Amino acid sequence: MTSGPVYAPHGVFVCFEGGEGSGKSTQSALLRDWLSDQGYAPRLTFEPGDTPVGREVRRIVLSPETGVLADRTEALLYAADKAEHVETLVLPALARGEVVITDRYVDSTLAYQGAGRSLDVAEVEAVARWATGDLRPHLTVVLDLEPEAGLGRFAERDRIEGESLDFHQRVREAFVAMAKDDPDHYLVLDARASVDEIAARVRDALEPLLGQADRAAR
Repeated sequence: MTSGPVYAPHGVFVCFEGGEGSGKSTQSALLRDWLSDQGYAPRLTFEPGDTPVGREVRRIVLSPETGVLADRTEALLYAADKAEHVETLVLPALARGEVVITDRYVDSTLAYQGAGRSLDVAEVEAVARWATGDLRPHLTVVLDLEPEAGLGRFAERDRIEGESLDFHQRVREAFVAMAKDDPDHYLVLDARASVDEIAARVRDALEPLLGQADRAAR
């Protein structure tokens, strides 16, 4: 098992978390564009699925055609995606001094497969932290939104989006609780605010961390 939280000494690791339809992808892309304009080398990525192995995992865990998976099977598949993602993409980019922006990371597993599926969160966390070498984001932005509002933004839903409202409410509560437990590394924002207001708050929180990033990284 890991010996404790690991924060990369070079590069900056930023994560966007939150429920369905909360605007993570939009804010991730805006932050990438702003960082590029500032001369940094941002790497925009996501989980699950941003590696060749991860794409297969994503197909399994999100396709409605998969049907019912045992809760532990689902949690282990997500952990496998994270292990591959960190080892082959995140760590090399951080070592190059890049700013890595990920749309979802370990907290999503704890919220969805732990709190949402009602598995023992401590057991799920042990697996997820081992899979990622306990690498933690320097900043995690939680975009908080009522599940009813977020789910209403989808015409069609995947396996996870199609879960019950109670499931998604447990997920939301888990994200907020994790942020409350570690305020030094989290920023919770109301996802109902304007896109520009949220983007500005994210930039303000990130700027003090950018001394670890390399403007010349490519």
